[in-house]
Amino acid sequence: MGKRNSQRKCAAMFDTDDDSSVTSSSTSRSDMMSVYGGEDVQFYQDSVLDQALDALDEKRGSTRENALSSIIDAFNSNIQHDFVEKKFATLLHHCLASLKKGSKKASAKEISLASHAIGCLALTVGCGNNAREIFEESVRPLDESLASKSDVSKVPSLLECLAIITFVGGIDQEETEQSMDIMWRVIHPKLGSNVVAVKPSAQLITSVVSSWSFLLSTMDDLNLNSKNWQNQISYLSGLLDKEDRTVRIAAGEALALIFEIGTTEKFYTDSRSAEESKTQESYICLQGLKGKVINQCRNLSVEAGGKGSAKKDLNNQRSLFRDILEFFEYGYSPETSTKIGGDSLQTSSWSQMIQLNFLKHFLGGGFIKHMQENEFLHDVFDFTPKRKFNNNEQRMSGGEKRLFKSPNSVLNKARTQHLNKQRLQAEGRNFGHYAVGVPEEEA
Repeated sequence: MGKRNSQRKCAAMFDTDDDSSVTSSSTSRSDMMSVYGGEDVQFYQDSVLDQALDALDEKRGSTRENALSSIIDAFNSNIQHDFVEKKFATLLHHCLASLKKGSKKASAKEISLASHAIGCLALTVGCGNNAREIFEESVRPLDESLASKSDVSKVPSLLECLAIITFVGGIDQEETEQSMDIMWRVIHPKLGSNVVAVKPSAQLITSVVSSWSFLLSTMDDLNLNSKNWQNQISYLSGLLDKEDRTVRIAAGEALALIFEIGTTEKFYTDSRSAEESKTQESYICLQGLKGKVINQCRNLSVEAGGKGSAKKDLNNQRSLFRDILEFFEYGYSPETSTKIGGDSLQTSSWSQMIQLNFLKHFLGGGFIKHMQENEFLHDVFDFTPKRKFNNNEQRMSGGEKRLFKSPNSVLNKARTQHLNKQRLQAEGRNFGHYAVGVPEEEA
């Protein structure tokens, strides 16, 4: 009975018919956490996480959606090592259950949130056995959910999740390539005799190419003379001619990355074997493809703005393709600098820049916090912050502090409930333990 009552309270906390509640509740929690110091914030987050975890057992889909949103918000606000250490397996299996329910029970929104939560979990645990378990347990459900065409709105989150868990938990290039193949099939499905190809949307193409490039950035020694890589280059070159600017940008970055980490072979001897001749022909074909790409990049770097073209987006495209053109012509990769609190994170290659931008997009508002305190990301970017900026020490007005420190605030109510529970447990377990040696009037 006690557990069921607890579940009812959890359901009430996360249950709502208002679709906007996920965002608003997330924002209010962040606001409340900004008032208090470390221990109070951690207590509040532990309480919310525990209740959200219980709410994932509820039958109502909107309740599970709101609970997943709360979990994601907590993972973005702080590095939840203690919670993950205790509840790692439980959270993973709840999220996987949402993926496996598919279109029959779980909405596209729930699948997207569960995918994002799995990605947050992987980034929090970092390399090790837990990351390995996430990868091994999640790849198949993600693949099956991506193969389902019931609702394409879930696909970007599924792709990002697959990219993150492979990035953290994959152990060799073969596993990385398998995940990349799964991504590629989203826009190039294996068609049967009675299956009609569906033209993928611009958003879908961008999501696939971006996630695929993120994993490609971890690989090396690509043989660009191979037919497979020439087919990939040819396809991406075709995307540079598409109308959608986000597609062109994603394809441009992918092409720069391929030529940054790829290798080519060329034979100059007069007496060549048949195999060497074939390699030479492949090399010539590759140079032709590269020349075409360079011309496309040159045109995109000076493209004139058309009707309805946003000036900022156009300038971003021109700037990017100027960088790509400079890379192809002179071999210079772009250098970037990102402010992390009082520190700067530098990148000097296409691989690093693509990884940084992908993780920045995935983590959203939690990016700075993770870059300051997540040791896994410190290792990825060889970054050591000089000082940790505490997101919980934001300035607030006196009125806001009084509001959140009110006896009726959620945090104080949660603390009171927790203390009352501890007091009752202590009395039942060992009455008078804390009164030993204390005068009666003080006990």
